[in-house]
Amino acid sequence: MVTPFTTERHERLRRQVREFAEAEVRPRVPEMEESRTVQHRLARLIARQGWIGATITRRYGGMGQGHLAKTIIIEELSRVSAAMGAMVQASQLGVAKIVHFGSEEQKKTWLPAIAAGECLPTIAVTEPESGGHVLGMTSSAVRDGDDYVLNGRKVYVGNSHVGDLHGVVVRTGPGSDGLSAFLVEADRPGLTVGPHRPAMGLHGFGFGELRFDGCRVPAANRLGAEGDGLHVAYSSSVLYGRPNLTAVSLGIHRAVVEDTGAFTARRHRYGRPLAELPSVKLKLGRMQSRLMTARVAAYHAVHLLDRGEPCDAELMNAKLVNVEHAIDSARDAMEVHAACGLFTDRPVERYLRDAFHIFAPAGTSEVQLLRLGEVALGTAKGQWSRRFAAPQDADALA
Repeated sequence: MVTPFTTERHERLRRQVREFAEAEVRPRVPEMEESRTVQHRLARLIARQGWIGATITRRYGGMGQGHLAKTIIIEELSRVSAAMGAMVQASQLGVAKIVHFGSEEQKKTWLPAIAAGECLPTIAVTEPESGGHVLGMTSSAVRDGDDYVLNGRKVYVGNSHVGDLHGVVVRTGPGSDGLSAFLVEADRPGLTVGPHRPAMGLHGFGFGELRFDGCRVPAANRLGAEGDGLHVAYSSSVLYGRPNLTAVSLGIHRAVVEDTGAFTARRHRYGRPLAELPSVKLKLGRMQSRLMTARVAAYHAVHLLDRGEPCDAELMNAKLVNVEHAIDSARDAMEVHAACGLFTDRPVERYLRDAFHIFAPAGTSEVQLLRLGEVALGTAKGQWSRRFAAPQDADALA
């Protein structure tokens, strides 16, 4: 159904992704939950559909359809498997640094391969000691002739175990102007990937550790100038990380409401469907209301972003609303399912676990609220959305 934000082209894309997710992803979910291992083959299969290239223009082989199309892709995959939605969002997050900071040579080298599904990119910023405090990072790159030598560790790197090209932000000098970004191929000597550690949720998705020990990278692999690293990190997080994670939450939320509604319609108590009990219907009503509110917030934010409108606050709010509402609805769903929801033969407990994984990346809810407080006070600093809207092809908005 076409909405105030979507076109028939968007809805055709939605149907395409949904059919794929039902046919190719859903049958693999039980094994993913059982093994809790990174899904290398499935990640490659999804990448070959061309969806990682949603924000890459056709000039470089991409779809050129922007952030709203990207949101729909992630949402539909996450409705079936949040792990695979997270895989796609992490790769599309990795696209941002090349689209906005890459040289023409870097774009020609990497964007067509990414769009074709032959290369999965990542972005690596977070460190064990500094966490979300970007300026607290200590991993370094030191110039040595025509190369830089990288040392240090990065953690919580989405697609760490399937990524082919890591966008790494490290320190090249002191202060906020002392961060720089580099493209580091996964097979470079001196780069190792830490063991996969299964987590509470998102089984099938890898978000692990990269270690750099004298890793030599050509100066030609630097993204932008020395000192651009902070801009690479912040713009990628605000303009790609927040809407991408919003889309994962929205997909989980849809699955929660759909599955809980179906469960209450077929489950009987006191001689009638569970859905007819006033207490259950009230919970379903709250869940549906949250979902409708969350969807509008998500689509409105990326609709503005695609048009180059200043919308940093809307992106923050969309992430906040979608994460909090998805978690609240998943908790309500667990209460409706009662003891039935505790067992892994039903997906509701998976939805709750997966929803909590989206809370911290690109800023916790407290971070979003602090930034929105600055908006209310008129003290917010700048608009990344005004500077770095996703490039689109001329007919993408038709």
